[in-house]
Amino acid sequence: MTDNYEVFKKQILSLTGIDLNSYKENQMKRRIDSLILRNKVSTYSDYISIIRNDRDKFEEFVTYLTINVSEFWRNPDQWDILEKQIIPNLTGLGTVKIWSAACSTGDEPYSAAMLFNKYFPFDRIHITATDLDKQVLKKAKEGIYEEKSLKGLPIGFKHKFFRNISETSLQISDEVKRCVLFKEHNLLKDPYPDNFDLIMCRNVLIYFTDDAKNHIYEGFNRALKKGGYLFLGTTEQILKPAEFGFTSVSSFFYKKV
Repeated sequence: MTDNYEVFKKQILSLTGIDLNSYKENQMKRRIDSLILRNKVSTYSDYISIIRNDRDKFEEFVTYLTINVSEFWRNPDQWDILEKQIIPNLTGLGTVKIWSAACSTGDEPYSAAMLFNKYFPFDRIHITATDLDKQVLKKAKEGIYEEKSLKGLPIGFKHKFFRNISETSLQISDEVKRCVLFKEHNLLKDPYPDNFDLIMCRNVLIYFTDDAKNHIYEGFNRALKKGGYLFLGTTEQILKPAEFGFTSVSSFFYKKV
C-alpha cells in the first residue's frame, strides 16, 4: 500500500470499533493488504472510501478481519478432557451457564450444548454465544452447516440432532438451538457478561497482542463464578495463570481461584 497504515488503523477504529493495534501487526496487515488488492485499489484511503459507502463491502471487511475458522468438535482430545475432567465438577449445579466467546458460526456453542445434554436436560443448559461479526452470527442462528464441518462430530450427535436439508447441508435441531443465545460483542471494548460456570474461547487469542490477551484474561476471570473454568484452544496457553487469578487444571483448561 502506498499510504499510511497508522492513519488507516484510526479510521477503522472509528468506522467499526475494531482496534487493529490489539492484533499482531505483521499478520493482520498482510491479510488486510491482500483484501484491498482483491478490491483493485492501491491505497488505504481508497479502500476506506469503499467500505464507508458500500455496506456489503463493509460487512465483507469485518468478516474477513475476524478470521472465522470453525468446525464442530474441533480438537477432539480437548472435548474429551472437558467431558471427563471438567463436567463432573459441574453436574451438581441446578443449571449450567456457559459463555462461548468469539463463537464464529456457532459450531462451538452447539457442540457444547450437545455434550452437556448428556448430563443436563436442555432447559438447564444456558449458553451465551458472542462474536463481533454480524454475518457469522446470522449464520449461527440459522444453524445450517455443510457436511464437511461436522466431520469430527461424534456420529451419535449427528444422527440425533441434525436433519438433512439437501445433499450436502444439514440443520441442527430446535432443541439444541434453544439453549444458545447469540449476541454481538467485542472482546476488546464491550463490557463482559458475568456469572458463568464455563467460558470457552478457542483459537482466537493467537491473533492478539500480549496486552490485548492480558485484558481478555482479566475480563474472563471477572466473568466467571468462583471455581468456574476457562477453556482455551490448543494453540493458546496462559504462561502465568496465577497473575490473572487462575490455576491450571489440564492442558488449556484453567480454574478461577
